[in-house]
Amino acid sequence: SGPDSVPSAVTVGTFDGIHRGHRFVVDRVVSAARARGLRSVIVTFDQHPLHVVNAAAAPALLSTHEEKLEALAVTGLERLAVVPFTRELAAYEAEQFVDHVLIGRFGMRELFIGHDHGFGRGRTGDAAILERLGKSRGFGVHVVPPVDGRDGRPLSSSAIRRAIAEGDLGSAADGLARPYWVAGTVERGESRGADLGYRTINLSAPPSNKLLPPDGVYAVRVETPRGRFGGMLNLGGRPTFGDDRRVIEAHLFDTVGDWYGMRVRVDFLARIRDVRRFSGPEKLVRQIARDAVAARLIAARSVG
Repeated sequence: SGPDSVPSAVTVGTFDGIHRGHRFVVDRVVSAARARGLRSVIVTFDQHPLHVVNAAAAPALLSTHEEKLEALAVTGLERLAVVPFTRELAAYEAEQFVDHVLIGRFGMRELFIGHDHGFGRGRTGDAAILERLGKSRGFGVHVVPPVDGRDGRPLSSSAIRRAIAEGDLGSAADGLARPYWVAGTVERGESRGADLGYRTINLSAPPSNKLLPPDGVYAVRVETPRGRFGGMLNLGGRPTFGDDRRVIEAHLFDTVGDWYGMRVRVDFLARIRDVRRFSGPEKLVRQIARDAVAARLIAARSVG
């Protein structure tokens, strides 16, 4: 799009996961814009910069592009700008990015950045450089202090990714201020759950760059077009049946019906156990009954 002359308070970044630290920065932008008669703007990218700069080092993401936009849409921001991240943009020096993008396209008068933020080629645009640019270009620079996680360390998308990869959903939920979740469309499965006495829904595979927790059995909360339900979820294969394909299969408590084609969101509440191979369906059914008791207790505390 062309230049935008409306004076703005701006923050810029990848914002993967929209964790509590991100929300603190965004809240500062929104409140400052309202106080100073500016428009609040967040400038983010259509993909993680590392996917362009060094794809081999690019992390699995906490939020898909659509999930990120959905989370940002409820923050009170007046404009959410998505800039395509290209090799050309990656080569911009911080000064070019400020002049051509933040000032030239978004009318920036105030810039808010996280304490560890950097942008421009090689992330060289740190606070000192930005403050120097601000003095010469006439915009204010505000470095927002970190928000600490429950381990006392500053929250970061990287730390939350580590927690999820380790199955530490409590730490991840603390950082995100919500349970970690995955969305998908309900597909037809092989009805193995129904054969065992537990009707299940099978979710379509998420994008390949969406981070999932380790394979296992989880207590979950499922948001559906028909309401919110507690449940238990199997993530991974079904080794008792010799099936190693990774599936996302959930049993919803206290509801029945045809869910095929519906879009649902699964919130991971707690990990109950590893996926294991049982000697036969009977032993598996007994274990699933124990899993259901544990999952109901956990879900009952979070489904309102």
